[in-house]
Amino acid sequence: QLQLVESGGGLVQAGASLRLSCAGSRRTAMGWFRQAPGKEREFLAAISTAGGATYYADSVKDRFFISRDDNTGNTVFLQMNSLKPEDTAVYYCATGPSYSPVTARDFSRIRYWGQGTQVTVSS
Repeated sequence: QLQLVESGGGLVQAGASLRLSCAGSRRTAMGWFRQAPGKEREFLAAISTAGGATYYADSVKDRFFISRDDNTGNTVFLQMNSLKPEDTAVYYCATGPSYSPVTARDFSRIRYWGQGTQVTVSS
């Protein structure tokens, strides 16, 4: 069983930055997703177990950056810059036994989800 705990969400103004964290009980490939009210859950970014490979959705490429901590590697971050009101959503980290940046958009490979953290961007 793998436990994932997100943190770092909050209320910010448009143009601000936030860094989300996902603390896992072990090192593994990880993806970040979000779900806005009334919308489907959306893939954002993924990182490989070693951290050398990443993959981004076009909607957030060059604004959001995924990385993992340099010590244990158990924590994965999502740095979000130039936030917009349309970035308002609940943000989740997730993974599964066969999850990787190559299969980043394949929800069938997700087995573990965090509880989510709310990000609200005001205009």
